Amino acid sequence: MKNPFHIYKPAPHIERLPDNQIDPTYKKLRLQVFLGIFIGYAGYYLVRKNFSLAMPYLLDKGFSTGELGLIASALSIAYGISKFVMATVSDRTNPRLFLPTGLILSAVVNLIFGFIPAVTTSFAFMFALMFINGWAQGMGWPPSGRVMAHWFSVNERGRKMSIWNVAHNVGGGVIAPLATLGIAIFLTWKSIFFFPALIAIAVAIFAFLTIRDTPQSEGLPPIEEYRNDYPTDDKKSYETELSTKEILLKYVLNNKFIWYIAIANIFVYFVRYGVIDWAPTYLTEVKGFTNSSSRWSFFLYEYAGIPGTLLCGWISDKLFKGRRAPAGVIFMFGVAIAVLVYWVVPPGYVWINNIALIMIGFLIYGPVMLIGLHALDLAPKKAAGTAAGLTGLFGYLGGAVLSNAAMGYIVQFFSWNGGFLMILISCVLAMFFMGLTWNTGKKEMKIHNQNKKTPSM
Repeated sequence: MKNPFHIYKPAPHIERLPDNQIDPTYKKLRLQVFLGIFIGYAGYYLVRKNFSLAMPYLLDKGFSTGELGLIASALSIAYGISKFVMATVSDRTNPRLFLPTGLILSAVVNLIFGFIPAVTTSFAFMFALMFINGWAQGMGWPPSGRVMAHWFSVNERGRKMSIWNVAHNVGGGVIAPLATLGIAIFLTWKSIFFFPALIAIAVAIFAFLTIRDTPQSEGLPPIEEYRNDYPTDDKKSYETELSTKEILLKYVLNNKFIWYIAIANIFVYFVRYGVIDWAPTYLTEVKGFTNSSSRWSFFLYEYAGIPGTLLCGWISDKLFKGRRAPAGVIFMFGVAIAVLVYWVVPPGYVWINNIALIMIGFLIYGPVMLIGLHALDLAPKKAAGTAAGLTGLFGYLGGAVLSNAAMGYIVQFFSWNGGFLMILISCVLAMFFMGLTWNTGKKEMKIHNQNKKTPSM
């Protein structure tokens, strides 16, 4: 596939730094690029889920839950396709330019939502803009995965990836208090869109200043050599550049385990977005929350995911020795229990409803992270973005779209009970398909654990 961005060419030979400079330079740049993709990806969430917070206001303007669900699904449709298509591009693209470009485009869309009045009165305008936003959002995860695969070796990646994955929650959670602050400052609910967008542009600039492409582009050895941590005994193959055809046909589409986790991702994402995208509406319509209190519940859900994600990554590395599926199944079982409580507890029990929502947030982001991490583990690092992009394609086109469009109409015609039944069924199916990959990763981690202790970030 020809790179449409024309922003990456294999770097010319760069002379390797002297041996006495490699370790301090590596440590410095590993921290720097990690901060770049962490804060940069958190910035994407400042301009991703604004529409969910605006839905209660749009309901007051006469839109139905079905219509709003369809509009929200436009982002998921575009994001699912973009995450895969852009992943095939990102594997051959400099992430320093790729990630900030998508973030700025997404911010511009939200500025249009906030500043042009006609947009929020038209179903067609909102659908089109949400589609564009979703496509731009697809430019965030793949370059982050590329950076993670090149700067962090496999036997440390579970812990590092779980820390990075917290960026979802940092950005996704802070949007709620930012929306509240914006409304207080600008005295309009449309600040839910434009206030975070201005901050996102500043984040994009920070990401450009901190992210670097590969260690070799900075005069450093490959990460496997630096940490003496080779995924296989073939130490040469992991630096071999791959064509798009090889990436797709040899390493991604021909791997049954990647297909299993991609299908599992459909149901994980249905649960994730079926809960959080509709939380402000469900809490205000059914549980008796105010718009302000529902935003704080949204915030608590997202930030509960931080310790849960870290714990899940640690368990998969340490307790299960690099096998991702066991931790994912355990966490999804907990999600099912918490969803049941969130559903059946009647209005008036504010603390119980909030605790149930918090527990869903604590548990769901671990499986979300593990599926992306598992995709990185199952493919060579030169195909890492594409492998993760395939799981994202399934997660968003299947799970997120259904959670938006289908949930909206199910609630409209069959009440919230129908929607929650679908969420619980999705929990069970997610556990089943993750279980099909139960032992993958075990053999590789045995090899890794034989390596000597190596430097860390």
